[in-house]
Amino acid sequence: MFSGKILSPQQRVIWPFITSELIAGGLGHANVSPLYLPSKVTFSGVFMSTFQSLGLSANILKAIEAEGYKTPTPIQEQAIPPLLDGRDVLAVAQTGTGKTAAFSLPVLEIMNKRTDHNKSIKALILSPTRELAAQIDQRFSAYSKHMDISHMVIFGGVKQGAQVSKLSRGVDILVATPGRLLDLIGQGHIDITKVEFFVLDEADRMLDMGFIRDIRKVILLLPKKRQNLLFSATMPKTIAELADSILKNPITIDVSPKQKTVKRITQKIMFVRKADKRRLLVKIIKAEKVQCAIVFTRTKHGANRLVKQLAQSGVEASAIHGNKSQGARTKALAGFKNGEIPILVATDLASRGIDVDDVTHVFNYDLPNEPESYVHRIGRTARAGKDGIAYAFCDESESGYLVGIEQLTGTTIPRDLTQEFHYANAIPKPGQKAGNIKEAKSSKPNNRNEKNTPKKASSNNNNSNRRQGGPTNSNQSQGRVNRSNNNSNNNRSNQNSNNNSSQRRNNSDQSRSPSRRDRAQNQQRDD
Repeated sequence: MFSGKILSPQQRVIWPFITSELIAGGLGHANVSPLYLPSKVTFSGVFMSTFQSLGLSANILKAIEAEGYKTPTPIQEQAIPPLLDGRDVLAVAQTGTGKTAAFSLPVLEIMNKRTDHNKSIKALILSPTRELAAQIDQRFSAYSKHMDISHMVIFGGVKQGAQVSKLSRGVDILVATPGRLLDLIGQGHIDITKVEFFVLDEADRMLDMGFIRDIRKVILLLPKKRQNLLFSATMPKTIAELADSILKNPITIDVSPKQKTVKRITQKIMFVRKADKRRLLVKIIKAEKVQCAIVFTRTKHGANRLVKQLAQSGVEASAIHGNKSQGARTKALAGFKNGEIPILVATDLASRGIDVDDVTHVFNYDLPNEPESYVHRIGRTARAGKDGIAYAFCDESESGYLVGIEQLTGTTIPRDLTQEFHYANAIPKPGQKAGNIKEAKSSKPNNRNEKNTPKKASSNNNNSNRRQGGPTNSNQSQGRVNRSNNNSNNNRSNQNSNNNSSQRRNNSDQSRSPSRRDRAQNQQRDD
């Protein structure tokens, strides 16, 4: 068995034979340099791997063992060796593949061997959402428990005082969302000129949320000499161009699944009237005694309404979305993780940012208007080698969305035509195209609400709060909703259009749309 380190000249001679074993073992799709052989290759066709073989020190191995990890995932065994050797890495990997450990373990390993213990920021990890940033920081806590290495996380939506105070004491590793990072840099609280290790996580998500300008601003402030790692679930042209501008002679790793959906997930689509969705959901939850499930809606308002309706039916649930305060979101997520809250109702904010191994069910209460979101949503179940169930409800207005999802995944989701709320008119018609015009008609109320949101707010700051997930004052918001004088509201909005951009960024760490056109296309999408 080879260790996963650089191959010797003798080992490179037999690379063709190794490649055949990779293909036979199911790893032939991985784009791995022949200099870096996955450590679980054996010539018998049996695949084995250990964290010890990756060159990690005893302190890290002890922490890994405490977390219950037995063997590295493909992304870990392929990324860790070149990172330890100082190489840049471009990795295509989805959330849930173990990618956080793939970059955090080598970062800690390198820092643990340093003799320089000054508290300047040496590693910077950029994350698109607050939840994901917090989870990355939690992983650093777990892996560094036997080391004298400091770390922290910063994000918007909360007061900056506590973050600034901790920063003043010095920190080795900083996990951040782009908006809050730039704000604190601008205020002189953060210096990233000594960063040695830069990680851009969920790069495609970053671009979707409109963070590309912020990312480029951050990069300009970093030292030219540094090690870089870019993770992305997909690799469109824009990500490839971004990677070219950041990475230097990178090792490219692709551990994306050949199939778009996981085999361990039992999928089922149910056709139903919109008015019957809640009753169908309650019936399934009670019949299958669901104890850990995520229910996805397209809108924040829809999530809040569904939580109330579930409570009326005797089902305890909590909502998590961009209009919730950071405290409320953290509380809901903590309750869900520890089993106090069995049902989490979420918008697509949670499709990549929530990492809970025990989720047994995912319900697409509303089908997403972006097919890729379906894959990310159902990927919240069947984690850590477990099986999972993904139910999707499709009403007549959403049939076009279903067509788009099945075109993306290349599969036909199994139909349940026997459930008591079955509605045949919701089944896509032969030859129907993705994004059927019907969905646009159906979505008018939601679009109208979202379109009017900026007009209701008295300032750009409040617009950003409501749209991006910052804290809001519900009484003020409701008062504005009931006002009919849009002209005065528009005047106030114009007067405040030049408000401090730093304040806007504080409240925009959750989602930004790159353009008005993109916002129009994604009015129902809720990040």
